Amino acid sequence: MPKTILVVDDEVEILSLVQRILSGNDYRILTAKNAEEVFATLDKELVDLILLDVMMPAMDGFEVCRLLKANSRTQPIPVVMLTVLATNSDIRKALDLGAVAYLIKPFDPDVLDKEIKNLLRSVEKSR
Repeated sequence: MPKTILVVDDEVEILSLVQRILSGNDYRILTAKNAEEVFATLDKELVDLILLDVMMPAMDGFEVCRLLKANSRTQPIPVVMLTVLATNSDIRKALDLGAVAYLIKPFDPDVLDKEIKNLLRSVEKSR
């Protein structure tokens, strides 16, 4: 059964790019452009991994991550931050909130692909 990845970014170009990068794998890709769409998607189904932008309208990715990790249903889902914010304090904040990885845009497509494969493999082993 293919793993389901929720890609969250308010930039359509980034959503398309990530979908293209991951399309060579056996993944089911869902997308969301904001926090409201994230929670609407997760109300319907759980996913195996979330790629989450930080800078989004209304609610930023840090707050989305905090809420995901505070909910027992979504807490186990690995969250990877994918953002232009590159300060050490931003990285620390994301990891403190429960993100398992922090990738900075622009990102190397091969690094993104390998990071996701490694995380999904790690999650599978821990179950």
